[in-house]
Amino acid sequence: MYRIALMFALALGLAACSETSLDERPDPIGDFRLGFLVPVTSENLTKGPVSREATPEEWKAAMETAFRPRFERYEGSSFYHLGVIVEGYVLAQPGVPVVLAPKSALIFSVTVIEDATQMQLTAEPKQFTVLEDFSATSIVGSGLVLSKEQQMANLADNAAVRVENWLRDQPWFYDEAGEAAADPEPLQ
Repeated sequence: MYRIALMFALALGLAACSETSLDERPDPIGDFRLGFLVPVTSENLTKGPVSREATPEEWKAAMETAFRPRFERYEGSSFYHLGVIVEGYVLAQPGVPVVLAPKSALIFSVTVIEDATQMQLTAEPKQFTVLEDFSATSIVGSGLVLSKEQQMANLADNAAVRVENWLRDQPWFYDEAGEAAADPEPLQ
């Protein structure tokens, strides 16, 4: 029992420290500045078993709402475009609390394109899977207390944070010394 309580406390702590508030000025991701954001759904968008229904338009809107404010905060010197492809999802339905506490999940991919060269920096789209936030609600089952729209917003927010953290580890936005690329010289 002690181990289970410790695991819950650790998961809650990790969830709390992983997200930067949108009100805070973020640490730069090298020379990254958002150019275009293109949220789309896969032609083969997969709805998981025992999931609520969501349309491609609803997913595009949820991803746009989560990604745009998170990435428009960056004021680097070079524009990069993000393609976000929703591939599959599970939106928890109401179920039996605790015993069958349904969970929500999202599978999506991201491509990054440098504006200046029009070069795709991700050789293949980078695939991610995110789950709903760990909270008292998710212990009982988010399908019982959250609407479909709330679940989608939660998953889209978690997806944006996950991509933000992933981008920080990519070399594309930094010079050889690991510093942000220098601002370009002003035109005379």
